[in-house]
Amino acid sequence: MRHYEIVLLIHPDQSEQVPAMLERYKGVVTAGGGKVHRVEDWGRRQLAYQIQKLAKAHYLCINIECSKEVLAELETGFRFNDAVLRHLTVVQDEAQTAPSVMMKVVDREEARKAAPPESREGGGRDGGGRDGGGRDGGRGERSDRGERPSERSADTARA
Repeated sequence: MRHYEIVLLIHPDQSEQVPAMLERYKGVVTAGGGKVHRVEDWGRRQLAYQIQKLAKAHYLCINIECSKEVLAELETGFRFNDAVLRHLTVVQDEAQTAPSVMMKVVDREEARKAAPPESREGGGRDGGGRDGGGRDGGRGERSDRGERPSERSADTARA
C-alpha cells in the first residue's frame, strides 16, 4: 500500500458538514484495509483566485495509506460531491504524522486571536510593530537632509 496526502477545498457554505464528510472518507479508507495517519482541518481560508465565483474555501488535509482501488474510490467520491471544489492527491514516500507547516500557521493564528489585545505585539495601521516604524517606515525624521527649497527659490535659480 502507498502513502498519500490529499488536500480538499470544500465549499464554504458546507463547512458544517465537514466532520461528516471526514468520517465518511475515513470509513472508506479503513473499510478498504488502509490507515488514516493524519487529519488536519485548516479552516476557511482565502483563495488565491476565485473558483466558481467564491473567494474563500474550507481546507482539509488528510494523510492516508491505502491501495490504488481505495484511492480511486475516494477520488470518484470527490469528483461527484458538489461540495468539493478542488482536490489534490500527492504520493508520499512515508507516512506523515507530524503537524504540517500550514497547521502550525493555523495554530499560531488561533493563539494570536485568543490572546488579549494588550499582550499582542505591534500596533494598528500607524505602525508600532517590532520594526519600530510608524508611517515613515521606522526612519524617524530625516535630519540628514537640508530644508527643501521652496518653489520660488527654485524659479529664481533657473532664471
